[in-house]
Amino acid sequence: MYDIIIVGGGPAGLTAAIYAKRAGKSVLVIEKSVFGGQITFSPKVENIPGFTALSGNEFAEKMVDQALGLEADFEMSEVTQIKNGDTKTVVTTDGEFEGKAVIIATGAKHRLLGLEKEEKFVGDGISFCAVCDGAFYKDKTVAVVGGGNSALQEAVLLSDTVKKLYVIQNLDFLTGEQKLQDILLAKPNVEVILGTTVAAYLGEDEFAGVTVKTERDGATYDIALDGLFLAVGLVPQNEPFASLLPLDERGYAKSDENCVIGNGIFVAGDCRVKKIRQVTTAAADGAIAALAACDYIDKK
Repeated sequence: MYDIIIVGGGPAGLTAAIYAKRAGKSVLVIEKSVFGGQITFSPKVENIPGFTALSGNEFAEKMVDQALGLEADFEMSEVTQIKNGDTKTVVTTDGEFEGKAVIIATGAKHRLLGLEKEEKFVGDGISFCAVCDGAFYKDKTVAVVGGGNSALQEAVLLSDTVKKLYVIQNLDFLTGEQKLQDILLAKPNVEVILGTTVAAYLGEDEFAGVTVKTERDGATYDIALDGLFLAVGLVPQNEPFASLLPLDERGYAKSDENCVIGNGIFVAGDCRVKKIRQVTTAAADGAIAALAACDYIDKK
């Protein structure tokens, strides 16, 4: 039996593992895809204290190495259920593990549009990160779907290198900061299309563009594209724990500032209700949740 089982191996989960091991607890980290989380796909990160710049993969490797050096255990598997009793049983696709406390740090993934052929084109025409993939579309035609701050930041970055950029927003107005709007609208190669949704993807073997629909009258037309960037929000990865966690209307876990859910269950990182979702805030959550879990175990 482990003292603490951590579900999720991103910055929140790995920080929790480091803090828990330094407190003398036995720790298991379970991750279903990539240790390090989504930051591993960022080629350049410049907002981590102590590092002027490094790749997300480098940062993730440093965190994994640190946790391994402290002798945390790692398991690559998908958690399907957590049985919450005096002892916590974490059920995975490869077996069950028992612990005295569980920290859920499953993060969030990019929201998709749910259209036909979407899964096929993700990573091959459809992207989520201009910093990661923008260089592939130099002097080409691309579109950003979304109108919030994230979408406008992606669009501003792309506009410096692409030939033509469309910003497609389902509302009749952009919702991002006015400063970002002003910067974007001043770009000669940018066209903002409001009150319009993406209705379909074009192309068979290769991504070729989108069919869009005007919300006002339902009219549709095609836009030829070399690439598409989706910036329509995130989806927290809390579905397997919906009966265990109190969730808000968007599916984020509701906890107090100490990341406590109750009865030995804790939550950390992007999967919980919070205003700011950055690598630094995820790491902060991991430390807080780990120390709260240690306190829970010690008192029990």
